[in-house]
Amino acid sequence: MPSPLTITVLLGGPSAEREVSLRSGAAVAAALRSLGHLVHELDPRSEPWQLPKGTEVVFLALHGTYGEDGTVQTRLEEIGVPYTGCDPEASRIGFDKSLTKERCVAAGVPTARFMLIDSPTASWPMGWDPPVVLKPACQGSSVGLQFVERVSDWSAALTEALRHDSRVLMEEKILGRECTVGILGDQILPIVEVRPKTGIYDYTTKYSVGTTDYLCPAPFENGTTSRIQQAALGAFRAIGGRDYSRIDVIVRPNGEPVVLEVNTLPGMTDSSLLPKAAAAAGIGYADLCQRMVDLALKRPRDHKTT
Repeated sequence: MPSPLTITVLLGGPSAEREVSLRSGAAVAAALRSLGHLVHELDPRSEPWQLPKGTEVVFLALHGTYGEDGTVQTRLEEIGVPYTGCDPEASRIGFDKSLTKERCVAAGVPTARFMLIDSPTASWPMGWDPPVVLKPACQGSSVGLQFVERVSDWSAALTEALRHDSRVLMEEKILGRECTVGILGDQILPIVEVRPKTGIYDYTTKYSVGTTDYLCPAPFENGTTSRIQQAALGAFRAIGGRDYSRIDVIVRPNGEPVVLEVNTLPGMTDSSLLPKAAAAAGIGYADLCQRMVDLALKRPRDHKTT
């Protein structure tokens, strides 16, 4: 058993993904308690909030705005307490799908063609053909995701996507196999292939039991598996990621991986994909949580002066 620590799990928060975060955080807290740690649960739904006295490390089980965009990371840097996951800058980039894709393009990581739209009255862009995908630039868990199969669907889809953000990423719709790749420390975890029974992996199918089949390790040839994992690792490095993340990838029929986005605080619920990938690598749920804590504690600490 690891040495007991006083750990505060941040869960809930103010984002559209609050309910999922509460589930992630409750599962993490239970796992850490099973290892003998003293665990506090804190819901930073509104400011101001304070960490419980004696907190040695913070486990971030937040998702979405505030928790995943660098805001809470900046606050924890100011407090001077170690926390799990990426630093403020990598979190900010990873949460912004447009910035992530710009970093991927600059690093030579394969990603889908895209453009950014910030006007609800924007007309169908020149030089594009349907189908396309519209995604709020800064939301997670497929919140606001829209598929545009015909130009006539454009206006309604854009309006709906813009309800969730002031900017929308328009992306070519890639036809292929949906996968995700977890990274934990210096380890690339087995690929999880996602096969939604409805054909669309959206917010509902992500968090509803029995709506999706998961194959892990995903049944790809060795060469294709390596290409997918290396593309994911390239995206993780392109945003400046650290410790762990989960990278979503579409694999074209010819085996070419196309990176969609980087999730710097992936879900930790009983249906979440990073725990599935870890389990396939022989890492149980509690062990996964402990490793995330260990990675946070191993980082060099800045000596802050007051």
